[in-house]
Amino acid sequence: MTIMDLQQLATVIPREGRLLGFDLGTKTIGLALSDVNRTIASPLLALARGKFSTMADKIESLIHEHGVGGLIIGLPISMDGSEGPRCQSARQFAENMLERRDVPIAFWDERLSTVAVERVLIGELDMTRKRRAEVVDKAAAAYILQGALDALAYASRPA
Repeated sequence: MTIMDLQQLATVIPREGRLLGFDLGTKTIGLALSDVNRTIASPLLALARGKFSTMADKIESLIHEHGVGGLIIGLPISMDGSEGPRCQSARQFAENMLERRDVPIAFWDERLSTVAVERVLIGELDMTRKRRAEVVDKAAAAYILQGALDALAYASRPA
């Protein structure tokens, strides 16, 4: 497979293949999982950043365990629309995953995803700083994945 746009990805994943969403943080990687109908994203877990092969082994295990048909990786585009070093890092992460596993991958613009999630965790749920740190990355991954799922649902609606 290859890196493709979201609409292409929808045409190549198995009918009930789940999507695995990624929020690539500097210290952790937040992961979220869709349901088999690809309508709802749920936070899954946060992986500590470390040696790529170790992280990839865990991700491959999750792909197999949950019947994942494609990956959605948050692309941290700058507010002005430009791509900086973090985007390059996300693109390299995707390329590295493709070298290990033949799985379709699409990027999703993640601008402000962590900010939006933190606002909910602070304002609406009144979570402590320590507890927020434990859940923010996987919640941001769910936010990213849900955006992609909503875009797919909107694109497949009859006109």
